[in-house]
Amino acid sequence: MTSQPPNIEPALKALADALHGEGPAVELSADAGGNVVVTAVETPGHEDAAVVVRTSGSTGMPKSTVLTVDALAASSVATAFALKGEGQWLLALPVQYVAGVQVLVRSLFAGTRPWAMDMSGGFTAEAFTAAALELTDKIRFTSLVPTQLQRLLDAPSADTLAVLRRFNGILLGGGPASPGLLAAARDAGARVITTYGSAETCGGCVYDGFPLEDVLARVEGDGRILLGGATLAAGYLGDPGLTAGAFFEEDGVRWYRTGDLGTIDATGKLTVLGRADDVVITGGVKVSAAHVQAELEKLDGVRAAFVAGVPSAEWGQALAAYVALDDSSPDGVRNFTAGAAWAPPLGTLAPKTVLAAGDLLMLPNGKPDRLAMTVRLTELHQGK
Repeated sequence: MTSQPPNIEPALKALADALHGEGPAVELSADAGGNVVVTAVETPGHEDAAVVVRTSGSTGMPKSTVLTVDALAASSVATAFALKGEGQWLLALPVQYVAGVQVLVRSLFAGTRPWAMDMSGGFTAEAFTAAALELTDKIRFTSLVPTQLQRLLDAPSADTLAVLRRFNGILLGGGPASPGLLAAARDAGARVITTYGSAETCGGCVYDGFPLEDVLARVEGDGRILLGGATLAAGYLGDPGLTAGAFFEEDGVRWYRTGDLGTIDATGKLTVLGRADDVVITGGVKVSAAHVQAELEKLDGVRAAFVAGVPSAEWGQALAAYVALDDSSPDGVRNFTAGAAWAPPLGTLAPKTVLAAGDLLMLPNGKPDRLAMTVRLTELHQGK
């Protein structure tokens, strides 16, 4: 197996200069061939800015998040403390997203040499395995999203599982991981740490439910999750209104108001219940789309699911589900959408419209494309 990693040297140098205050803030992206592109960004009002992460997310609203030197340093230190050490990182995520940027930033703070996998053909188990075999340090880390981890666990090659077990820690974020996926990873011997966070928090800042060092988490009365502390972004570039709506200061602490709902138990563990905008009112009844999604993912043969509310003349909103099946053959899809496999256990929460396929629609960063799937579900429901 021969790996042809992208050249990350320009990105590492530009990031190092920005982190040392010797160069401008940078934005990283990738061209059609997978090569890393470095763009210097002017950040008026944010002289301590090091990185700008431009995101559209699942809603399509463009945002340019400004990450400062201090916030990135705090994030790197807290990550090393949580992982009980610093080591060599494998870059397996696009550099234009915060999780990809952080692999390079953590490497720079640790003084270790990262290795980037060849992603010119997309994410494959073969390319990941080849890249992982290039790592030379005894302590190894990587960051993945659930879809990537699932592909690695499903890979037929024993080499893939062997290299997974060689990682001292695999940060898993970008979206909820199903209990089945986590159990499969544990059974395979992979050391997976679930992470929660966003570009506004320099990436994952809550590991396995608990905030990192110098990170705060609390839940408002309406269930909205607030994150605070040293890893918060400075705000959104050129958009003070958007910044004021998402960040605020209280008793000397800056907080970021997330778009998620959650609970914190007596031990301080945070459980993310789903997005605040995923509550669907159907027929006058409030239903959590995340709850229905979780129930669907418990069913045999369901690898992943996405649930949304779509316009309905009869119900106001109707539950609709986009489901990824193990058996995505015409017969498998037909049997599932007939309802026998999912309607009885879900009862009144059973989606009115179900679109079954081999995979969910995904954004380039490996997260579910909520907007695209909602559009598809709306079209399907209205076409009935």
